[in-house]
Amino acid sequence: MRLRRGLPFSTLIDDLHGRHHLLACDLSPLLVLLTLDTGLEPECLKSLKVDCLTNAHAGTVELRYLKRRARGAEHKSIRIRDGGGGTPGGLIRRLIEVTAAAREHLPGDCLWAHHNVGSLRPGIVDLKYQIPAWTRRHGIVDDDGKPISLLLSRLRKTHKALWYTKTEGHMTRFAVGHTREVAARHYADLPSLRPLHEAAVADAFREAVATAMPTVLPPTAEQVLRQAPDQAAPLMPPDTVGPLLDGEQDVWLAACAGFYRSPFAELGSPCAQPFWGCLDCSNAVITARKLPALLAFLAFVEEQRLSLPASDWAVKFGHVHARITAQILPAFSDADIADARRQMESERLYLPPEARA
Repeated sequence: MRLRRGLPFSTLIDDLHGRHHLLACDLSPLLVLLTLDTGLEPECLKSLKVDCLTNAHAGTVELRYLKRRARGAEHKSIRIRDGGGGTPGGLIRRLIEVTAAAREHLPGDCLWAHHNVGSLRPGIVDLKYQIPAWTRRHGIVDDDGKPISLLLSRLRKTHKALWYTKTEGHMTRFAVGHTREVAARHYADLPSLRPLHEAAVADAFREAVATAMPTVLPPTAEQVLRQAPDQAAPLMPPDTVGPLLDGEQDVWLAACAGFYRSPFAELGSPCAQPFWGCLDCSNAVITARKLPALLAFLAFVEEQRLSLPASDWAVKFGHVHARITAQILPAFSDADIADARRQMESERLYLPPEARA
């Protein structure tokens, strides 16, 4: 009949069965979608039974599956989203309905009953031809625009990478179904996640630098703090702001808001850091009054560059030099620095002996 009417008949069998049964060409997109949504291995999805869904609750449902590689603990379950066809639970429910007619003619209770090559089949055996055909049919390409070689086994890593990003690397939430070590080695150490890891390291360094940064108060900020000492919390109690700004708690390069609660010593013990350790201490408060001492120390550090090997100077003074020049001095105006430089030259400030040790 189709030949007499000039209609194509090469796909007649699939056209007829496709109205009642799942077809082999439908398996690839369904497996890809379920793998990306659930994160299960394709082998586990291929073995799903019609009774795999149980204990629906609050928009989720428990998915029971078989993982043959887990010797002694093959039967597992995860909780997945459940609702309409856009959720994994809703999609599986729809699959159970679509494959019901085929299962009436097949043994067993496999979810993936489908039609292929003129007969009904109870499960998925091999998709090495269907997957490339599906990607070609839909023009799915890689980053270089070339036909993609889609491996179902790699989709789990894609799912895990997305979940890793959502959980912000929280291993307790990320390592579902695996130990932390296995999850970190197989699913977190991916090239696609390298920018996230590098950003996390950079944030950690910035946080560490900010934590170790002294409080720098240019004259305007110092005046504000004198007028509103409550703003000094939690660095110091309000009643100690005045004495600190008046110089009663000065050490060599800064005023110290906690000489007996140093982050470098036990609580109650005096700080045992060298005098330039204040530049890495959160208790330190640097005001314009300490600029002459800072400039004198900076001049000494730059003199040492001429007499020490470059590597030795970098180890001993490179960090404090960068702290003064890049983070402390820019907080003050040129006029403040010029006044401090004149004061340094007129008072002939001397450094503690430990500077030359």
